[in-house]
Amino acid sequence: MKTALICGISGQDGAYLAQLLLSKGYNVWGTSRDAQVSNFDNLVRLGIRESVKLESMALSDFRSVLQVINKAKPDEIYNLAGQTSVGLSFEQPVETMESVTLGTLNLLEAIRFTGSKIKFYNAGSSECFGDTGDRAADEYTPFRPRSPYAVAKAAAFWEVANYREAYDLFACSGILFNHDSPLRPKRFVTQKIVATAEQIAQGKAEKLFLGDISIQRDWGWAPEYVEAMYLMLQQEQPDDYAIATGETNKLEDFVAEVFSYLGLDWREYLVIEQSLFRPTDIAISRGNPAKAKQLLGWEAQYKMKDIARMMVDAIRN
Repeated sequence: MKTALICGISGQDGAYLAQLLLSKGYNVWGTSRDAQVSNFDNLVRLGIRESVKLESMALSDFRSVLQVINKAKPDEIYNLAGQTSVGLSFEQPVETMESVTLGTLNLLEAIRFTGSKIKFYNAGSSECFGDTGDRAADEYTPFRPRSPYAVAKAAAFWEVANYREAYDLFACSGILFNHDSPLRPKRFVTQKIVATAEQIAQGKAEKLFLGDISIQRDWGWAPEYVEAMYLMLQQEQPDDYAIATGETNKLEDFVAEVFSYLGLDWREYLVIEQSLFRPTDIAISRGNPAKAKQLLGWEAQYKMKDIARMMVDAIRN
């Protein structure tokens, strides 16, 4: 039986990954800053809260990281922790940088320090690419980050690459494009759209307030994306992979799909709010997942319209 340690298990990806690994017979450990007071709602929603061993770990504290690794003795570590909101990173740039870059560095250094043959997965982000226009970004596209979050993720990506090359660690980064699910926190725009549209349909809200709806994103389904994470650590050689659907849509299209599925005309309810525009944003985000398909055998089955409808179904049930 393999043992996996998931850092950031309470989030969307951490919960789905735990569910996947448990189904494959793994012994799963998970961490949060304070496991004693965290409610782990996502694990409860998936019905796996009691199947996971939970530990408190401060990723910014090397000693804390080392203690948990020595206790769990994992075969695989998945680093999904750190501040995850692009919008919030403009308000909390220092917290974002420290939680992502220092946390990743401490995990890599702890693996090197113990000398264990631990396979390491790091959650990268398509935000690192910045605005690539109509070009579909892949593993060889240069990074041009446009937010504190993207800067932090870019730094963590190169930390992983450096430790892989310098110390021969089995360390991978998944450069994941946007991926959603019903487990997304309400602060994420897709969940905000779905929740507000449902309230409007029930007569409990009147308007949906959004920023720039012309931005284009490649939206995937989170349960599929965690499978790609798992597959990366099952390969003979460590490598980095861009994970995307290969289909890009405007945020306006996502809004239209959600409202249409609820029998509503979105144009009657949407209000563009200038205060919700970011200082800098990516106009078009387009991904090329060809390498993942070729080497991992991974391909997204769900696209934007499927995801919008599944998220509405989840909130209505």
